Amino acid sequence: MPETLVIDQKDISEIISRVGKDVLMDRVIDALFGTFATWNGAQSKLTPRAGFVTGEDKTGVLEWMPFQAVGTCVTIKTVSYSPHNPQVFGFPTILGTIARYDDETGRLVALSDGVLPTAIRTGAASAVATKLLASEDSSVVGLVGNGAQSVTQIHAMTRVIPVKKVLLFDVDPKASQTFRERCPFLQAEVEIVSVEQLEAEADVICTATSVEVGQGPVLPGKQFRDHVHVNAIGSDLPGKTELPLSLLKSSAVFPDNLAQALREGECQQLQEKDTVLDIMALCADPSKAVPHKESRTVFDSTGFALEDHVMMDVILELAGRYGVGTRVALEHFPADAKNPYAGSVLDF
Repeated sequence: MPETLVIDQKDISEIISRVGKDVLMDRVIDALFGTFATWNGAQSKLTPRAGFVTGEDKTGVLEWMPFQAVGTCVTIKTVSYSPHNPQVFGFPTILGTIARYDDETGRLVALSDGVLPTAIRTGAASAVATKLLASEDSSVVGLVGNGAQSVTQIHAMTRVIPVKKVLLFDVDPKASQTFRERCPFLQAEVEIVSVEQLEAEADVICTATSVEVGQGPVLPGKQFRDHVHVNAIGSDLPGKTELPLSLLKSSAVFPDNLAQALREGECQQLQEKDTVLDIMALCADPSKAVPHKESRTVFDSTGFALEDHVMMDVILELAGRYGVGTRVALEHFPADAKNPYAGSVLDF
C-alpha cells in the first residue's frame, strides 16, 4: 500500500544536526540559484498564490502556493502569517506545511513542516540576490525587524558576504536585545541603533517587519549609501509595503516573481516598466547584474512557490540520505479501487 512520508519538526532538526546549519543553507542557496538559472516555464506551471485574510483585525493571511513540475510532481505549501502570534499565543508569526504530490496519480508522496523551511528558503533567496547585486566591499548589514526571519536572513548573509558588523532596529526593543543570543553562529559585531543610523551606514539592508497595511515605509528614506542593496521580504498583502518610494525610484528593482510583486510586494508602488529583471532572469545571466553592483538595488522578495519546491527537494534528498521521517498510510487505498468501502470495517 502506498505510504506518505511525514517529516515533522523533530525530523527537520535531525537533518540540521546531521548536515549542519551552514551546509544546509549553502545547499539551498546553490539549489535556488541553479533552479532559477535553468527554469523553463514550458516544463512547469507556477500559479499565483491565493488565500484568505484572517484574524479579527484582518491583519493575517492564510495562503496556498502551488507549483507543478509537469509529469513529475506538484508541490503545494499552505502558509499563514499572523503578526500577533508571538505576543498572544507564543507561536511563530509564520506557520505552514509543505505537501508533495505525484503528478500522474495525485498521490500524497510527502508532507513536511514548513515553518523552518520557509525561513531558510527566504534567507537563501536573499543571499542569491545579495551575491549577485551587493557591492564587492559590503560588510555591514542592517536588519530592520529583528524577529524570527532576521535570524535566517543574517545567517544567509554570512554565507555570501564577509559580514563584519550587524546593525539592528526593531520597534520592539526586546526583539533587538535578544537577537544576539538567538544567533550563536554570528561572529560579527552587533549594535542596536536608530533606524536613521542603520539606513546611513549599512551596505546591505534586510527588511523583515510586520508593518500593517498602509503603515509603511519602515525606513525614513533620507540617507542611504549610494551602493546599498536592500532585500525587502516583509510585504505580502496589497497596500503593505516597507520601502520608501524614493528608494525604489532611485534603485534598480529586481522582483522574485513580477506578477506577484506588482500585486503585493514593493513593486505595487511602481509600474512594470520601472522594474529591471526578475531574479530568475538575473541568475540565468549574472553578467546583467554587474553594472548594478556599485549602485542602489532592491530585491523585492514576496516569496513564491518555486522556492518551496526547491526547498522540498532538498529536504526529501536529505531525509532519504539520513533515513528520517515516518511513513504513514494516510490516504485510503481500498482493495477494490471502484469500491471505497472494500477492505474496511464498513465493507458490505
